[in-house]
Amino acid sequence: MMKRHSFDYNDLVEAGTGELFGPGRPQLPKDNMLMIDRIVTITDEGGDFGKGYIHAELDIKPDLWFFDCHFQGDPVMPGCLGLDAMWQLVGFFLGWNGGTGKGRALGVGEVKFTGQILPTAKKVTYEIQMKRVINRKLIMGVADGRVLVDGKEIYVAKDLKVGLFSDTSTF
Repeated sequence: MMKRHSFDYNDLVEAGTGELFGPGRPQLPKDNMLMIDRIVTITDEGGDFGKGYIHAELDIKPDLWFFDCHFQGDPVMPGCLGLDAMWQLVGFFLGWNGGTGKGRALGVGEVKFTGQILPTAKKVTYEIQMKRVINRKLIMGVADGRVLVDGKEIYVAKDLKVGLFSDTSTF
């Protein structure tokens, strides 16, 4: 079966319900916690390290849920949601690449925030450079990522780690 290299919002919703990859495969968060509107490009070759690349986007609308509560009178998208979006994309990559199990963020080596996402922004772009993909008993992805708002880089993350687990009861 040929792998698809782009996914729209409806596809990502199906990834949240388990329909996209099927039973026993990783899922994206649903509803408000899905921080991605589309995956423009996903490949298991290329990128800075030759291990894969993801380009994804989120459209910013002033009525997004987090602007109303973070912060009153000073709305800004929480930086942790941008970081979570990058973890979501690494987990999606593992499922797209055939991995099984439940995805869990395992950490990040370094994160730098140099900007912010305001309700006046139009589009957030996520770029993920896969550095390492382990697909044995341990299924794990390691990647570097960056977040851009309207074309300006505002977050950089090094060594994003996501693993897939058949049993998460001992976490």
